[in-house]
Amino acid sequence: MKVGQPKKTIVVREYQLEIGKIQVYDDYMVAIFEEGATLTLERTYQIIGISEIHFREKNFGYISLRKHSYAVDPTVYSYLRQLDNLKAFAIVSIKEIDMHNFKIEKLFYKKPMKFFIEYDNALTWVKRRVKGK
Repeated sequence: MKVGQPKKTIVVREYQLEIGKIQVYDDYMVAIFEEGATLTLERTYQIIGISEIHFREKNFGYISLRKHSYAVDPTVYSYLRQLDNLKAFAIVSIKEIDMHNFKIEKLFYKKPMKFFIEYDNALTWVKRRVKGK
């Protein structure tokens, strides 16, 4: 049983990229990429640019909402790792292949990164990490 109404989250800005969309909130961003897309270094630079516009002076989290199957170039993690204010990286999926891919991706990222089956659990974890708790 849920007690009380959850606070409504408002999308600050939504970006439509070639491979999908990025939704920016107060202290985190959510990526939802298209089926069959490939997250390359060039496309990662677009996401880093978005983070610099919205989170230049503050900590933030990133949630990869994997509704569709897509490929990730693992070298992008060495660049994401350099974002000191990126405090949490969550992947949300119910697909077993994404769980296996996560184990590989985590080897490249080497910072706080977690896999979730439920979006709400990912969001709670990301918000807690961003606040430094």
